[in-house]
Order: sequence, then structure tokens, then C-alpha cells
Amino acid sequence: MRVLVVSNPRATATTVRQRDVVVHALATDVKLKVEETANRGHAAALACRAMRNGVDVVVALGGDGTVNEVINGLLTDGVHPGVPALAVVPGGSTNVFARALGLPNDPVEATSILMAALAGGRRREIGLGLADDRWFAFTAGFGYDAAVVAAVEAHRRRGKTSTHPLYVRTAVKTFFQQQRHSPALTLEIAGGPTVSKLHMALVTNSDPWTFLGNRPVSPTPDASFDTGLDVYARTRMGAPGILLSAASMVRSRQASASSAAGPVSAAARARRALRVLGGYVAHDAHDFVLRASRPLPFQVDGDSLDERESIHFRSVPKALRVYS
Repeated sequence: MRVLVVSNPRATATTVRQRDVVVHALATDVKLKVEETANRGHAAALACRAMRNGVDVVVALGGDGTVNEVINGLLTDGVHPGVPALAVVPGGSTNVFARALGLPNDPVEATSILMAALAGGRRREIGLGLADDRWFAFTAGFGYDAAVVAAVEAHRRRGKTSTHPLYVRTAVKTFFQQQRHSPALTLEIAGGPTVSKLHMALVTNSDPWTFLGNRPVSPTPDASFDTGLDVYARTRMGAPGILLSAASMVRSRQASASSAAGPVSAAARARRALRVLGGYVAHDAHDFVLRASRPLPFQVDGDSLDERESIHFRSVPKALRVYS
């Protein structure tokens, strides 16, 4: 088995020692090559070359941004039988994708599970999201959420470490800088409703959307790698409603994991609560467009991209094989 490890030395929680431990463990039973990324876009280029050279597995060692680049590199030529399988060793600050797959947040523990998966051929096919021509694994954001991501990236360029407290402080500051009284977004679902006067939108491909420390945050508790995309949008942006919604998102994961006795599931109750608090939730959407009346920030899997006025989203089932 030919395996390429794409390692991001600048990932928040990745150290040289951790990389060496991971590489030494994986090199036991496979033909292994390691490449370190040097700049933004390098991981995608390395993954694309591995795909075209017939590598069997590409391991992304880094955070969610590294994973996203690797996925986009693997799928440069689209979904086809020659695409290598993906494996992930978490090395970022949050590692949403790895944890959504059920992997531990510790890179050494995750490597142990990965070794067992490789040895036993334990892998699964997952669906992915496509935003225009950019693949995403677990989320895309349009509006406020993406503005927060862009602001955090600006802090990182100035030398600050990406931490959960930094995200919280930045989210609060960005909230009060937004044009909260002029909703700019419209959601157009193919074969479904059109919803206008939206302030922001999160598109999710799995649950949870993110983590606050070890606490999952779930605006779309039904989202899954095995279904279409879910959308969480805001119809109101008042501070009390946002705070109550955030609390409901944190609770909803715990509720949906509990027994759903009775005719209404815990996930349905969570969605209903979010709607009451000014949220709109769409489940299992396969083709839709988000349009903005002015350019808005845009992000995929926690990476800030250029501002957009329109984004076409599609769900692509069984797009990638993943070891976990």
C-alpha cells in the first residue's frame, strides 16, 4: 500500500515530535512518503499529484484547513475510481472533521485507530458538499460566520495563536460590526421553497458544526455524511436571540443523543426551538443557491475565501472513501 502523509508544520497543535511519532507508527506496514506544506494551496497540489500518481491513501496531518485542501486536491479531476482514500490525523485547534468521523482529538490516539483501520481495510464512503467549484467536508459559511473566520485569520497573520477564546472574542466584536438591520441573503432550494431576508447562512455536511472546547455546537443536529446538505440561517440578528440560540445549539447535541421517546424526536424539538429563536433550518437539501444583495464574506471548513454575491451548493453522495 502506497501512503502519502501531507503534514502542515504550521497547524496549531502539530509539533515535529508528534509528526515523527505519527510517521514512525504508520511506516511499519506501508510504503510511506512524507511531504510538508510550505504555503497555502500546497496541500492541494501534493494531494492532486498523489491522485494522478496512483497513491492508495493520503493522510492529512493538520487542521481542518489542511484536510479541506487535501480533499480539493484529491478531487481535482472529480469523483472517479482512481481517487485515493483519505485518512486524517488531527493537528489543528478544533479538528471538526476528524471528530465528526469519530476519531479522538489526540493525534497519537487517532494514529492508533488509523493504523487499525488501514490494517483491517476499515473505511467508509462519505458525501461531500460542493460550493461552486470548491469542495467542503463539514461546513461552509456565508455572512457573519465567515466574517468571524476572516477576522481570526487576520489575527493569526499577526502572530496570534488560534484558540477558542480568540474565536469567542472575535465573534462578539464582529457581531456588533455587522449590518444587522439589513438582511442581504436569499435561499433558493431547487424544487423547494425560496426564503428571503436572511442575515447569514451556515451550510453543514455533518454534525456538529463546530466545537467550543469539548462541547459540540449543533445548529443542524440531523446533518450527516450520509444525507444531503443542511442549512441554518438567521431571520433575526438581535443579541438576545443569538445568545439563546447558541445555548440551544450546545444543548441540542446532548438532547438528540438522548432517548427520543414519544412522537417528536429530540432533534425535531431542537430545530423547533432554533426556529422560534430566529433561526431557519433546512434538512437534506441537494441543490440550492444562496444569493446576496451585496458582497459577503465566504468560508469553507474554516478557511476564509473571497467575498461572493452568489454561491451554488450541491451535495455529492459517496464522493470520497475515508479510513476511520
